[in-house]
Amino acid sequence: MTSPSKLRALLILGRVSNLPTVWSNCLAGWLLGGGGDWNRFAVLCGGATLLYVGGMYLNDAFDAEFDAEYRRERPIPSGVISRGAVWRLGITMLVAGTALMFLFGYSTAVFGLLLAASILLYDWLHKMITFSPLLMALCRLLLYLTAASAAAMGVTGLAMWSGLALAAYIVGLSYLARKEATGVVIQHWPQLLLVLPPVLALLVNDRESFQPALLIGAVFVLWTVRTLRGVWMEPRNVPRTVGGLLAGICWVDLLAVVDQPREMGLAFAGCFVLALILQRFVPAT
Repeated sequence: MTSPSKLRALLILGRVSNLPTVWSNCLAGWLLGGGGDWNRFAVLCGGATLLYVGGMYLNDAFDAEFDAEYRRERPIPSGVISRGAVWRLGITMLVAGTALMFLFGYSTAVFGLLLAASILLYDWLHKMITFSPLLMALCRLLLYLTAASAAAMGVTGLAMWSGLALAAYIVGLSYLARKEATGVVIQHWPQLLLVLPPVLALLVNDRESFQPALLIGAVFVLWTVRTLRGVWMEPRNVPRTVGGLLAGICWVDLLAVVDQPREMGLAFAGCFVLALILQRFVPAT
């Protein structure tokens, strides 16, 4: 039987509080690709969940030495779970998640393989290179494209542009996350990338959808500014800021599909609220 401490360690390793943002990405990509059978969408979310959680496990496996110096509370350096067990679980989930993408046909299988490869590349290199936020952004972009490719129309131009806007947001977010453990001085220019999603939404939507795009864009900006106060004001709280921006991914996704029925908006808002609730129990980073 798994002890409560080990169960919590497994949840922390998987950063499961961020899973609502993964499902939100899948929903946005799916709708941008034309939607389709919701049973297929459920399988897609299952595969994406395995890829994400597996990738997070491997992230800690690769980072064990770094965490032993800077983040000793993490499950591996604290001794709650062995590095070998984390390797095995992470690889198993990554392979299983990729295998599920093969159920959707050739293009989704290719995007799924690219996504898995990008996750592995990020996990391996992100502590060694300065441009690792670009690799994280690539992972989220490929998740968008994987979801779109599994839908009725496949990868559309808007799916690509929306994925790139999300990628820009992730670059700005990941830059802050890199500073969390080491306490390096934070530069503010990467935060400008966070505002690209509402700009794209206002540019691509017609007169009928412009007002919802403006309203949701305003909500997004207010939430982002409120969250960034954690690094603009003293004392700084980088983890809280990063957690808030991670939950804000759901607003980025909603901005990509503002022309959808209202109930879809409620689904994205629900993912946002769920992410915030889960962050109270499992750290987002």
